[in-house]
Amino acid sequence: MAKIIALANQKGGVGKTTTTMNLAASLATLEKSVLVIDADPQANASSGLGVNIQEVDCSLYECIIDHADVRDAIYTTDIDGLDIIPSHIDLVGAEIEMLNLDNRERVLKNILDPLRPEYDYILIDCAPSLGLITVNALTAADSVIIPVQCEYFALEGISKLLNTIRIIKSKLNTKLEIEGFLLTMYDSRLRLANQIYDEVKRHFQELVFKTVIQRNVKLSEAPSHGLPAILYDADSTGAKNHLALAKEIISRE
Repeated sequence: MAKIIALANQKGGVGKTTTTMNLAASLATLEKSVLVIDADPQANASSGLGVNIQEVDCSLYECIIDHADVRDAIYTTDIDGLDIIPSHIDLVGAEIEMLNLDNRERVLKNILDPLRPEYDYILIDCAPSLGLITVNALTAADSVIIPVQCEYFALEGISKLLNTIRIIKSKLNTKLEIEGFLLTMYDSRLRLANQIYDEVKRHFQELVFKTVIQRNVKLSEAPSHGLPAILYDADSTGAKNHLALAKEIISRE
């Protein structure tokens, strides 16, 4: 049965999509079967894993709004064992269209539950907002990874996200846990990065992943080639960091 992990932070540019793609690719490399759900209308996880958005007939949008068969929306990638349900810019309007639906917070859960027996992990890349689609992702998930950028405003907004998680846990998904806080774009040479690391560690203690995702050029270049870092340059720091993260997550099971 798949463990469903949402990657969420309403702050943009913290590395949610980069982490989703590369963690998924690393888990698949470690012989786990993985499904990525691209729940961000920008569809960066889709293109970053080699899906041509223009050629997608059935995306997450069609599953949510048109009740399309979820299996029609599953696309394979260049990595064995890694599939993706791509996103589409139409997803921007889905939140408004969902307002009239019954049980609108559980639409994504109902779509994903039948797929649980087929995968080891289902990773949901959330949009940088706390809108209805993100609420759906957190309602469907078993746990949430919160990427935190090692920058000055890193902890700003986290309290709002934690409050949302608390509300969802009390009203919609009692099983929701925090998988961990993941420090991204870390540069050990910068005093600020080390201060942020210490601060996050002090606040959240054992909830912080041991693995840190370092700043890495190859990690930034890989998506433009439609590849995760592990296929673009397996020896890069970015690829090694995400492999370490995948091992850390598997070891917790």
